[in-house]
Amino acid sequence: MNKKLYITTAIPYVNGKPHIGHALDYLLADIWARYQRQNGHEVRFQAGTDEHGNKIAAKAAEAGIEPKAYTDSTYVNFENLMKKVGASYTDFVRTTDPHHMQSVQYIWQKLQPYIYKGSYEGWYCVGCEAFVSDKEAAANNGVCPDHNQPYQRLSEDNYYLKASAFTDKVTEAIKSDQIKIVPEFRKREFLELIKDGLQDVSISRPKKSLSWGIPVPGDPDQVMYVWLDALSNYITVIGYPDQSVWQDYWPADVQVVGKDIMRFHAGLWPAMLLGLGLELPKKLLVHGMINAGGTKMSKTIGNVVEPNQVIDEYGVDAFRYFFSRHIPTLEDGDFTWEKFESAYNTELANDLGNVIQRVAGMITRYQSGVIGEVPEGEHDMTAYHNAMENLEFDKAIDEVWLMIRSLNQYIENVKPWEIAKKVGKESEAEAHLTEVLNNSVGALIQIGDLLVPFLPAVAEKIHRVFKSGSIVATEGVLFPRIYKHTTDPNAPKA
Repeated sequence: MNKKLYITTAIPYVNGKPHIGHALDYLLADIWARYQRQNGHEVRFQAGTDEHGNKIAAKAAEAGIEPKAYTDSTYVNFENLMKKVGASYTDFVRTTDPHHMQSVQYIWQKLQPYIYKGSYEGWYCVGCEAFVSDKEAAANNGVCPDHNQPYQRLSEDNYYLKASAFTDKVTEAIKSDQIKIVPEFRKREFLELIKDGLQDVSISRPKKSLSWGIPVPGDPDQVMYVWLDALSNYITVIGYPDQSVWQDYWPADVQVVGKDIMRFHAGLWPAMLLGLGLELPKKLLVHGMINAGGTKMSKTIGNVVEPNQVIDEYGVDAFRYFFSRHIPTLEDGDFTWEKFESAYNTELANDLGNVIQRVAGMITRYQSGVIGEVPEGEHDMTAYHNAMENLEFDKAIDEVWLMIRSLNQYIENVKPWEIAKKVGKESEAEAHLTEVLNNSVGALIQIGDLLVPFLPAVAEKIHRVFKSGSIVATEGVLFPRIYKHTTDPNAPKA
């Protein structure tokens, strides 16, 4: 019996449009989920939306509607993007779901031994929904650099989670790789961040300051604050605490997060789990940011890349290809339309699309479309599987591209079209031609297998064309060349 596996993605706020970072979360989790399913595992894959807090309430007020009506109209933007990216998620959670809200109140009560009430005065950023230290506020001249808004001075009575009580256990879990933070340098960063201990965290706000959220059990004047509500989704969505099936999937095998929220997932979340007496997640896959031409994406500069635009203009395969191969899985990456289009035209159209059509065309022409005895793909794929296990998806798909290029090279070197001219004239020619074409089909089927996690639609096309014993013709060109942001090198000069 193969283990049931569980992978999660961070849940975004629904007050803005989905951006490229969200799409990357869904893509990375999907690659892992498809790979594991291909290898016989049952996978649950969570996605969802974070729908409470002041930012949501403010947007709803602007629109003149209730917060719940506002989130009902905006969460679908994220759900649509997940589907568009091809994310094969099994569970979708909204933090406004009744089951989630009831479960979070149960979680609060269970964490009661570690919750205390305290008074807090400090600088608060509405955009971050977080307090910052006096030192940080001074360093930023009183203005949040991410949101370009002045900090507000607030004095409040809040409930706190005594995260500090779990400092030793969390530190040990991360040092020993009980929670394995990938990549290793992020693990070192986080251990440095908590070397003086985990900080206790405010987990509520007075109702007068935050009306839109889950009420604190037993205190009608307080509302739960974002992180306790949001982080709990990873267990509530699989049925915690009342549906025993959650125990088949927890602890999560991989939790995919951006580097900007690593500290909540590596510090606060394990503290909550320890307080609940639950197991810790096995791995945190921390991906970097995507810049645009070496500059941080920002609405002000106007260099934001819309994931929907990329998919609408070039197709989902092109999106998945570029962001899995040309954006390093574990570090910051860079996007420009020129790089993207060049990868599409030279690598997808020339390298892959071309070889599929060539091989199918030659078998149709020289063998009436009949495929002979196909040998197993010959390539040793240890490097591919190692990269997949290490969550270095960019390195795994690099291995597939080496195979695609070597197949193109093989065809150029042996020149099946030259062998075909000798058929009927030289006794060995026909057998030689069949062998070359069969080897090419064997390599393509192996390439198709290895592309299943990355480009599932392309993998299916390769299998459909070559796996039935005779060529199944496809409509149109697999990757027609597109020149929206670069110039066609074959276009006539003006």
